[in-house]
Amino acid sequence: MFFGCKSVSLSLGGRLILSNVELMAKRGEIMGLVGPNGAGKTSLFEVLCGRYAPDEGQVILKDEDITRTPFHRRAQMGLGRTYQSPVVPASLTVEETFRAARKSHLPFLSRHDAEWAARMVNLNIHPETPAAALGAFDRRKLLLACLMMREPKVLLMDEPASGLINSEIDELDIILRELVDEYAIGVVLIEHRLELLSAVADACVVLDLGEVIAHGTPAHVFDDPRVNAAYFEGASV
Repeated sequence: MFFGCKSVSLSLGGRLILSNVELMAKRGEIMGLVGPNGAGKTSLFEVLCGRYAPDEGQVILKDEDITRTPFHRRAQMGLGRTYQSPVVPASLTVEETFRAARKSHLPFLSRHDAEWAARMVNLNIHPETPAAALGAFDRRKLLLACLMMREPKVLLMDEPASGLINSEIDELDIILRELVDEYAIGVVLIEHRLELLSAVADACVVLDLGEVIAHGTPAHVFDDPRVNAAYFEGASV
């Protein structure tokens, strides 16, 4: 297993949130994670990134058990995460945001690393632009570029298409596929925009009430009667 979890269960406040969940992402693969609201998708991300400790099960990165490894150490090992809301430092410019990311931990990175990462995600913004003045897509690009500077092995991405228009989603498709194909990154992607998953995902896992109810290619998963009953028939897409 390159990255994922085995038999993960999680309870919060006495309520079972995840039950015996297994997920595996390979190098150079985009794994979609879908399910109705309350299915446990974000809670699973919290376990994978280290903010929540599971009651049972393991989290694996590069064949190493990282279940008890803290959040910051997982980041240093090559695990990156983006969030549904692209929050950027309100008081910093684009250049200052890159500088903060370059100096966040050792080894410190150079300005050339930031320029390279900006090109990788097609971020064409004047460096003195306030980060808070960026639109949603450019904010997402900025945050993704800050992660790419560290050459991550795995990216956890929570609804990266949220708030984007169709042309931006098309560009996001291309960016993600190029990053994965060229740098062999493993990506786990929470997304409600089925057109994005259909375009870029190699495989999908569907959660419902904290349990895996389907996994396979997007075409196979989206045709599964259990998935339609649990999610797609009532989903707003």
